[in-house]
Amino acid sequence: MASTFSPLITVFLFLILLGVVRHTGEARDPFACDPKDSTAKNMPFCKVSLAIPERVKDLIGRLTLQEKVNMLVNSAAAVPRLGIKGYEWWSEALHGVSNVGPGTKFGPQFPGATSFPQVITTAATFNVTLWEAIGRVVSDEARAMYNGGTAGLTYWSPNVNIFRDPRWGRGQETPGEDPVLAGRYAASYVKGLQGTDGNRLKVAACCKHFTAYDLDNWNGVDRFHFNAQVSKQDVEDTFDVPFRMCVMEGKVASVMCSYNQVNGVPTCADPNLLKRTVRGVWGLDGYIVADCDSVGVFYSNQHYTSTPEAAAADAIKAGLDLDCGPFLGLHTQDAVKKGLLSEADVNGALVNTLAVQMRLGMFDGEPSAHAYGNLGPRDVCKPAHKELALEAARQGIVLLKNSGPNLPLSPQRHRTVAVIGPNSDVTVTMIGNYAGIACGYTTPLQGIGRYARIIHQRGCENVACADDKDFGPAVDAARQADATILVMGLDQSIEAETVDRVGLLLPGRQQDLVSKVAASSRGPTILVLMSGGPMDITFAKNNNRVVGILWAGYPGQEGGAAIADILFGTTNPGGKLPVTWYPQEYLKNLPMTNMAMRPSGSAAGYPGRTYRFYKGPVVYPFGHGLTYTHFVHTLATAPTVVSVPLNGHRRTNSTNFSNKAIRVTHARCGKLSITLQVDVKNVGSKDGTHTLLVFSAPPAGGGQWGLQKQLVAFEKVHVPAKAQQRVRVNIHVCKLLSVVDRSGIRRIPMGDHSLHIGDVKHSVSLQAATLGIIKS
Repeated sequence: MASTFSPLITVFLFLILLGVVRHTGEARDPFACDPKDSTAKNMPFCKVSLAIPERVKDLIGRLTLQEKVNMLVNSAAAVPRLGIKGYEWWSEALHGVSNVGPGTKFGPQFPGATSFPQVITTAATFNVTLWEAIGRVVSDEARAMYNGGTAGLTYWSPNVNIFRDPRWGRGQETPGEDPVLAGRYAASYVKGLQGTDGNRLKVAACCKHFTAYDLDNWNGVDRFHFNAQVSKQDVEDTFDVPFRMCVMEGKVASVMCSYNQVNGVPTCADPNLLKRTVRGVWGLDGYIVADCDSVGVFYSNQHYTSTPEAAAADAIKAGLDLDCGPFLGLHTQDAVKKGLLSEADVNGALVNTLAVQMRLGMFDGEPSAHAYGNLGPRDVCKPAHKELALEAARQGIVLLKNSGPNLPLSPQRHRTVAVIGPNSDVTVTMIGNYAGIACGYTTPLQGIGRYARIIHQRGCENVACADDKDFGPAVDAARQADATILVMGLDQSIEAETVDRVGLLLPGRQQDLVSKVAASSRGPTILVLMSGGPMDITFAKNNNRVVGILWAGYPGQEGGAAIADILFGTTNPGGKLPVTWYPQEYLKNLPMTNMAMRPSGSAAGYPGRTYRFYKGPVVYPFGHGLTYTHFVHTLATAPTVVSVPLNGHRRTNSTNFSNKAIRVTHARCGKLSITLQVDVKNVGSKDGTHTLLVFSAPPAGGGQWGLQKQLVAFEKVHVPAKAQQRVRVNIHVCKLLSVVDRSGIRRIPMGDHSLHIGDVKHSVSLQAATLGIIKS
């Protein structure tokens, strides 16, 4: 969603302030079918005993065209004669209930909500069950606030775009650069939000922004004007993967189209993307919503249509059901009058939005009768929720460096600690963007203060660190302390929506401060970094005086406690980087506008993107993360040959498939999986939770596919010191060992696939199980 809006949405928000457009954000008690309303409660659309499609059809048949059009926007109008109250669709719950959207209000009854770590930090846990658990807590709090009249039930989260370019200001909102990681995060978090009550929804989630959206404002190009030129290969094997998994595995109730064009067509006006792919191929059971004023953007900014009525018609006919903003409400009726759109098209959009509202129970009368009707203020900011936020931060923090090792610190030996840096005592910085009002905060300073006596100096006034006027007191503090902790990095002034970074180095004089403090520190110097995106901290990695480095991302309301727990060894770190950390030099031949994932011969020196395709030097690789113990892998059992059954016409002569890559659609995929049994032994002296990452490289090193390796599985396993645990890993052959050719066709290469599990490598030969005529 936009924090800086196009002119039309700006006018819309101004009208809200004037009271011309009603944006109360109030949940309705009840929304519709009030049992006290004798007229409405007896209408078929209010009868819970009927099937939802039947109820939706009945309701649409009772609406006038104007009433229908008024329901096509996020601030949907009431229909008093049918007992339907107005509804605000726009709420956010990226990593906790947020007040970014107008559908949610904090106040005396609900002063705040649990603010979990920003998504990039939570992704670093590689913990599927944690992601779902966070979703359950967020939806508990959302339902409680809805019951209390201060929130809606439709949340435009999560953001599952690929973190393609390290400068992207919104990369912090995403689960990182790997499509399988992003897809599993999406499906897990959505399941937590939406619940498991069959076709009923606890809240309705939304995967955004579809698709190839990952540029906000770079070098004079902004998202409102950007035309992403994307190959079929990159669409299929990178950009669309998280959305496909979100829809098909997560069963998400909504998908949001993005501002940008893809190959010359606005995503919100492209029937190939919306109607044919999201709804047709993937089978979305829900609604498609535009990012805020996207329809207005492709008319006013991109000049894709010559009239606003044509823009409204193109969007709805492409498969758009709901507009964030007023555009469809202003122009759809005229589009029908001019014959550009039929009323049946409008009905089709309402079928999808109204069905979701009914699945949420919004036409069932009193919310108290609903399965979640008993949730209230006592269910928000509960101690258990605070503890989960703390645990998520602990699991997501990544130990990048530990020479010596010098970490963990000892409360006995390190009694006095200098805590230095612009992020050393921050609150809102820890929760990143798309956050609400946190229940409370534990800053790094407060967290560390639970373990040692503190000498505190900021060193820099803020993360911009424009001068060195405060360096002196910081250096003096380091000279007096038994250990020095520098809490540095970024905040929303450097990376944010509408703000892409210009480089990867620490801002301003931060590097200078770290170096000067480290040179003067009496004890060990530890660098703690807050940021969403990766940074080039080669200077600290190579500085022997900086003995430890932690990356905390934006660790949420309990971030300071989690950082301290890891620094002092109460928690053994287990997070892994969900993005590659590149050197500054990487950006030399890397315009943000070049969407190619693979290195390109046509663009001289273009290096390619992410660990899957980039071959050059890195500061820290994807998946990097240390612990305070040592884990050893042993492959207990694994197949060496797997038969892939193929469809095809039998023929008498033999066909050699050994060098072929078979179309996935020609294989009998079903539950065709490779099962590995991996023994993980903790040979160290501390209990720890290990993140097991399994990568695959296709035959012949990826060659024609341009693929180095790809993540195919990950598991979390807790292993006590000196103990061993066996981990079962299933790898679906068609989904995870397939590759994509230049035509965008997904194929399974026959031959030897190399599986990488830490230092262990294992080869699995895929062989065709039938002779047949297989079209290429």
